[in-house]
Amino acid sequence: MRHGKKINHLGRTASHRAAMLSNMASSLIIHKRIVTTVAKAKALRVFVEPIITRSKDASTHNYRTAFSYLKDKEAVTELFTVVGGKVANRDGGYTRILKTGNRAGDNAEMAMIELVDFNEFFEGFNADKKKSTTRRSRRGGAAAAKTAAPAAVVVEEVAVEEVAVEEVVAETAEAPVVEDAPAADETAAEDEAK
Repeated sequence: MRHGKKINHLGRTASHRAAMLSNMASSLIIHKRIVTTVAKAKALRVFVEPIITRSKDASTHNYRTAFSYLKDKEAVTELFTVVGGKVANRDGGYTRILKTGNRAGDNAEMAMIELVDFNEFFEGFNADKKKSTTRRSRRGGAAAAKTAAPAAVVVEEVAVEEVAVEEVVAETAEAPVVEDAPAADETAAEDEAK
């Protein structure tokens, strides 16, 4: 029975599993994105995120600890030079798992695991959103906040209209004065009378 055992053994011995996760972590750090099964991706996320956290502080101890897990000099160099600088202000959640469907041969669930800060598509998507902190309250503070936002928009629109009206007034003041011409209805009535 496997009661209370939280680690997914992935059908491998401990040494085989450690070597596989080390190789997959090195590939993820070098290539920024790999395709694997969902179970391996979830195991890899647990394995690689603490290593990425260590890359924020480039000390000798952290270099050696990362090398003991990854066993690849190129991956450790990439981790501390490129990845560490990019994730410096992120508190966690360095990887994203996107399910891609089932494999043709054995119908295994496949997924793409990638480093969050290195996907250009999602960077542009999230750049428009401003990070806002929300606080839940029983007093209805959210309703007041919702009504305050449209009021600010209306104020901006009024300000724009006032500027436009001032420009029109200034243009009409500079234009030559033309004497009043008879209205179109009056000229039509005069023509009929003749």
